[in-house]
Amino acid sequence: MRRRTPSPPPPLPQRDGVDPVRVRLPAGDAWATVRDHLVARLSAGAGVIDGMLDAGLIVDVTGRPVPRDMAYAPGMSVWFHRELPHEERVPFEIDVLYRDEHLVVADKPHFLATTPRGSHVTETALARLRRELGIPTLGAAHRLDRLTAGVVLFTVRPEERGAYQSLFRDRRVSKEYEAVAPYDPALVLPRTVRSRIVKERGVMAAYEVEGEPNAVSRVESLEHRNGRARYRLVPSTGQTHQLRVHMSALGVPILGDPLYPVVTPPVPAGDFRRPLQLLARSLAFTDPVTGREHRFVSPRVLRAWSSYEAWAA
Repeated sequence: MRRRTPSPPPPLPQRDGVDPVRVRLPAGDAWATVRDHLVARLSAGAGVIDGMLDAGLIVDVTGRPVPRDMAYAPGMSVWFHRELPHEERVPFEIDVLYRDEHLVVADKPHFLATTPRGSHVTETALARLRRELGIPTLGAAHRLDRLTAGVVLFTVRPEERGAYQSLFRDRRVSKEYEAVAPYDPALVLPRTVRSRIVKERGVMAAYEVEGEPNAVSRVESLEHRNGRARYRLVPSTGQTHQLRVHMSALGVPILGDPLYPVVTPPVPAGDFRRPLQLLARSLAFTDPVTGREHRFVSPRVLRAWSSYEAWAA
């Protein structure tokens, strides 16, 4: 297998736990200058790019400002910090379950994205932990949906990140989730759900299609009361929104789900009511670096089970 060439270290420091943007100039293009390529490639506009160049905010691999007339050189990289819009603070804290020289294991709250993406940049678990723990090298070994709470694994040393990511890629992590959803006495559980799930880029909801299954989930009912049940979910695969799709297909969509079975209008910014009642309860694996056996468990209680009226208010 051909190994990827590691990226050069950023010549700019992080801001608020967020790395600078790296732009690599592709081969085959025939731009006269770096400036011309950036104007064409980025959506900021010529005036913004020129202003950043004149202010010395775009730098090369050595950290030196890129002048407007720097010749285009295929393969070179430039870095800059993007201006970030105001983000509504997610009013819930991240609990650190475990920390050593290799790992940080966090219990992520609902509504907080795992890593910077789209409009969620500084208000992400990764950026917050980098700031709060003072570990600028921290990286995510995997991700949870923004709306899902629970156990997330982060790595301290960039050179070890691949080893921990391979645990998830090779399905060598035991994962258990918990959900609160309607109770259907006609639904026979436990059962293993197998289907083929497709998630198209730019489309919010995933969906099932005919074909070879690529998503496998074990669904068990733990207890039920007042028309609701607490479910234990054990995925064997990791398709996007897999558990949410499977629960909806069984006729018991997870409470608070804005996508399944139907996509609902987005809530206003700052509305943190009725979180999705899905929790990544535990992770267990053999540490690929130390050989230790690990099992991490979130102590969170899903509110629609402990206090439905408060959750639904």
